[in-house]
Amino acid sequence: MTNIRIHLMRGLGLIGLAALFGFFAAPAMAQQPVPWQLGFQDAHSPIMEQMTLFHDFLLWVIFAISIFVLGLLLYAIVRFRESKNPIPSKVTHNTLIEVLWTVVPVVILFVIGFFSLPLLYATDDTAEADLTIKAIGRQWYWSYEYPDHGDFTFDAFMVPEDELKEGQPRLLTTDEALVLPVGKKVRVLVTSSDVLHAFAMPALGSKIDAVPGRINETWFEIDEPGIYYGQCSELCGSGHAFMPQMIRAVPEAEFDAWINKAQARFGGSAEELSPRPIKVVRNEAVNTPATAQ
Repeated sequence: MTNIRIHLMRGLGLIGLAALFGFFAAPAMAQQPVPWQLGFQDAHSPIMEQMTLFHDFLLWVIFAISIFVLGLLLYAIVRFRESKNPIPSKVTHNTLIEVLWTVVPVVILFVIGFFSLPLLYATDDTAEADLTIKAIGRQWYWSYEYPDHGDFTFDAFMVPEDELKEGQPRLLTTDEALVLPVGKKVRVLVTSSDVLHAFAMPALGSKIDAVPGRINETWFEIDEPGIYYGQCSELCGSGHAFMPQMIRAVPEAEFDAWINKAQARFGGSAEELSPRPIKVVRNEAVNTPATAQ
């Protein structure tokens, strides 16, 4: 018995150390889906934290309603089975029951609305943003603009599987990352140059359509440095699965240093109207080349 207890204590200690290591190592880990994952990705923005809490609250509400309905169904099956009721009741109305099945759902919906409407409003509150970036969906890649930092633009293409480096996830890695500062409210203007796309970043609670000829907006505030992955979430054609988004969140000082380099690398004078180089994207779905405009 003593040996079993010793082994159990050692096992619990190892589990505790692993959990502690995972906690401190979390900021350096990439936020992406994992095999056999249940539930959301870890929340890394205030909005996503609220969404997760609201989701868990609704899950308990749904669970309680389902158990209640199942109980009523089982009660009716047993209580009013044919062997116990050879002559069925012909009662068609009950005032108390009719009042309850009207009032109780109204109360439930009121409680849900009480918590969901402020969250819905918060997701749309882009005022007092610290910086603005613009994401443009294209067939099939993303372009990013930094209007607050010289208005430079760059394209981000998915890295082919045969060019991935160790640790880079397949179908999620891009050749250029959207670099953003940690702890700043980032307003994202989202549009499209061709068909419907959708900008989606699960760990940040952000998902909004990119509509041609229209600018939608959303926001998030990243709480920890790291790499965050997302994908286009609107069926946009045969290359839909090959236009991921990759955000690299860094401290403000590192962000400022990157901005200086990016302005020199991607920027250009207002008088320069020469066309940007065209990159050819291979449409893997049909195995035919498609020109990225």
